[in-house]
Amino acid sequence: MTSAPCPAIQGQRTEQAPPGATQRLLLLDLDGVLLDTRPVMQEAWRAVQQRHGIDVPFEKYEQHLGRPFNDIMRCLGVADANAVHQTYTEMSKAVAHLALPFAGVQEVLHTFVARGWLLGVVTSKPLDRAAPLLAQLGCPFGSVRAAGGPGRGKPAPDPLLLALVDLCADPSQATFVGDTEVDHEAARRAGVAYVHAAWGYGSPGDPVPPTARVPKDLLRLLDENQCSSPFIEGSLL
Repeated sequence: MTSAPCPAIQGQRTEQAPPGATQRLLLLDLDGVLLDTRPVMQEAWRAVQQRHGIDVPFEKYEQHLGRPFNDIMRCLGVADANAVHQTYTEMSKAVAHLALPFAGVQEVLHTFVARGWLLGVVTSKPLDRAAPLLAQLGCPFGSVRAAGGPGRGKPAPDPLLLALVDLCADPSQATFVGDTEVDHEAARRAGVAYVHAAWGYGSPGDPVPPTARVPKDLLRLLDENQCSSPFIEGSLL
């Protein structure tokens, strides 16, 4: 089980959904959506290149962001993925201080909470690295689904569906915000509405989904779309 709540801000008042109203959920990717972790990833990949003699440039690694680490290694043809992952993890933890929330993200998250939304995180980063980063945001995440838990990683729908189970919700109640085609595909396969974070690291994929240029745009986009897209028959692949 990789569900772990982050503490709520002291004194923050959260409005619950009115009786009879549908509870709404906002699920978010971490890297490229909540925090700018590119400096951390660059330093970690530099350590991998130096220690393991790997000449794959960071830009090639970055093209596969959103997938579990070992899947990325298979895509890049890198052998001994476990040893490489250990190096990457050690350096990521050593330079974790380089990761910072994107401008406006915290304010937007707090606004959603005040409006009665439930928040969850679905990331391909392992929980031991994700939790300290999420703690910077000071938001009450009801579910954090990370790499290493049950099920398959993105682009499979499993982590999104498990987050919905954590929050006792249906796909029609949720919106997932991601920044890569992998995120878009996972949302589609889970039957969850999707919004692309244009401030992140990847492309939205096809068909082009609703897009937020900056975090504040999420408030407008999700207010305009009171109902999430319907469950997609046969999408749980």
